[in-house]
Amino acid sequence: MSTGPGAHSAPAPATHDSPATRDSPRSSSMFSSLKIRNYRLFFLGQVVSNTGTWMQRIAQDWLVLSLTGSSAAVGITTALQFLPMLLFGLYGGVLVDRLPKRPTLLVTQTAMALTGLALAGLTLSGHVQVWHVYLAAFAAGMATVVDNPARQSFVSEMVGPGQLQNAVSLNSANFQSARLVGPAVAGLLITGVGTGWAFLLNGLSFVAPLASLLLMRSRELHVVERAPRAKGQLREGLRYVAGRPELIWPIVLVGFIGTFGFNFPVWLSAYADDIFDSGAGAYSLFNTLIALGSLAGALLAARRGTARLRVLIAAAVAFGALEVVAAMAPTLWLFSLLMIPIGVFGLTVNVTANTSVQMATDPAMRGRVMALFMMVFVGGSPLGAPLIGWVTDVYGPRVSFALGGLVAMASATAIGLVLARLGGLRVSLGWHHGRPRIRFVPRVRSEEQLVTAV
Repeated sequence: MSTGPGAHSAPAPATHDSPATRDSPRSSSMFSSLKIRNYRLFFLGQVVSNTGTWMQRIAQDWLVLSLTGSSAAVGITTALQFLPMLLFGLYGGVLVDRLPKRPTLLVTQTAMALTGLALAGLTLSGHVQVWHVYLAAFAAGMATVVDNPARQSFVSEMVGPGQLQNAVSLNSANFQSARLVGPAVAGLLITGVGTGWAFLLNGLSFVAPLASLLLMRSRELHVVERAPRAKGQLREGLRYVAGRPELIWPIVLVGFIGTFGFNFPVWLSAYADDIFDSGAGAYSLFNTLIALGSLAGALLAARRGTARLRVLIAAAVAFGALEVVAAMAPTLWLFSLLMIPIGVFGLTVNVTANTSVQMATDPAMRGRVMALFMMVFVGGSPLGAPLIGWVTDVYGPRVSFALGGLVAMASATAIGLVLARLGGLRVSLGWHHGRPRIRFVPRVRSEEQLVTAV
């Protein structure tokens, strides 16, 4: 039973398994949340829309690279797309907690459709310039300021707390499935008829999620009471997160990884163009293989009934290590194959952090908390992408990719040690069946403390 945002008790020290995640119910099957009609409609609408979104992302990055020849320009495009989340994300969360979720999503999805159609018109007419792409990316980013936390919060209203872990995982599987199809179709369109058609199809794809929202049954939603308009709600949300280690540390971790470890538009376009000299086809292949790994990671997450913080830390360390290894890959095929496990562990980080934060949050605060989560995860790109793009241009893609992986590894290790200390744990190094093993075990009080206690 949830309490009001101002009535919570002092949080228990965070451990590698958050209490909120330990108590969450285990899903009965990998696709159990699809039995719910409203969520099933939402899921099907997102399949179509997400495919269009990935087509536009690939086309947008390649168009900018074609117009400018600069990896830094690709980074600027990514930064402009996510800058609104960094600047206004928290205010978006306050609005989401005040507004009904379904009508809000109808407005934001329509705005994103119009952005895609406008960019299609400019490109197909032959009048597109790089500043047009920058403007379109920023406009889409403004819509996501409200759309992202609204969609995150609306999932719990469609399925209820018992199916939240499963639904969040299937959302990610949905997104990654579209990532398999979208880049492939985008690659065919770019080489066959041009980037403008990818933008057009993305704009038209929003018909599907808009129809799914309109067809939902309101009486079957688990509607959360909206927060009344009041002063100080933004500060209230920040204090709420700051007072809970099980919320603040996963958010800090995804902030580091989102800022420095997820700059794939910059890296993959540079590897395709500069390192392997393989063009748009290789860029599309890299994205498709990451999506394949991400889809596998999402389905594995859907099978798990809980979101454990130790899984989050381990996946983040593995993700960073794989990026460092991939940075040094000597051949296109080895680099391509490494994209699959990078996708698995990157998606595991995203889903585990997302679910653990949602499960530990009071429903009345969920919009603000998820806005903060998305702000640091997605909104870090305006800070990281131009820097990573500059490093790529000056020192080369290999140095840039390795740097992102090292930051992910270091941040995950440091935050893992912080959570272990808060949870009364310590690192244990030893051997098991002839192999080294690292574990977190309870701290043992010193002999002096034991004597004092006696």
